[in-house]
Amino acid sequence: MGDNNSLYLEGKQVVAPPTMLQMWTFRDVHGKYAPGSTDQDTYEVLTRFNEFGFSGSVAVSYDQTYHNYLAEGDLVHSYSTISEISDLKSTRLGEGCFVTELAEYYDANDVLFGEACITYFKYRIPEKKPGKVSKIEPPKRISPVENHDSKHFWQGLRDGKLLIQQCQQCGTLRHPPQPMCEACQSLRWSTIESTGKGSIYSYTVMHYPEIPPFDYPNAIVLVDLDEGVRLVSQLRGSEPENIAIGQRVQAWIEPVQENLSLPIFEVIKA
Repeated sequence: MGDNNSLYLEGKQVVAPPTMLQMWTFRDVHGKYAPGSTDQDTYEVLTRFNEFGFSGSVAVSYDQTYHNYLAEGDLVHSYSTISEISDLKSTRLGEGCFVTELAEYYDANDVLFGEACITYFKYRIPEKKPGKVSKIEPPKRISPVENHDSKHFWQGLRDGKLLIQQCQQCGTLRHPPQPMCEACQSLRWSTIESTGKGSIYSYTVMHYPEIPPFDYPNAIVLVDLDEGVRLVSQLRGSEPENIAIGQRVQAWIEPVQENLSLPIFEVIKA
């Protein structure tokens, strides 16, 4: 994990730094759960709420408790229990129930090392009352912060160019933009224009929660550009199961909304 705190590295036994408990039940980059995972739907109760018309869902709280460190070689297993479902409540979102899940995590010796208490609110989305229909603007992306160090990058995209900072003293390329060269500490820099070609170094596919204005599943890639720096962006035109580390990709500049253009990648067809 890259955490070199002496607390974890010294003593009679090396221990693992605490990490978000949910990571033990996440799927891998191929969309598969760990060997031995249950085939049961641990979120079945939320699905049943949908069937009864309570299709709205919002996370209310996520409380984690860590009891012990894990040691190198520990095998983890967990249990998920719906510990409480409230009576019907009336809120500004609509009528619904609070659903609380207790997730317990054990090591190979069946010792509880962590637990998470997660509460969701499942509610019935109110029907719109008839009346004057107003035009609703589609949700927009959050605009990036443009400052002295980064405005050249965003303006370059508006001009149809993918620009990379280059130190004028030692020639080192860097991204994201920053005021000082990490190699020689020079404050003098210029830019070069990237071809937009590179290879997928890593990726993730977002499925839930679905956040406007993105389309789902939403593939996010970390690309090794041919110039030697890495860039995070979206990957379009590929099914999640067909994405692979090392695939060659090409970026194009897409105006996504007023005053904002972004580099979007697609796999280079053989």
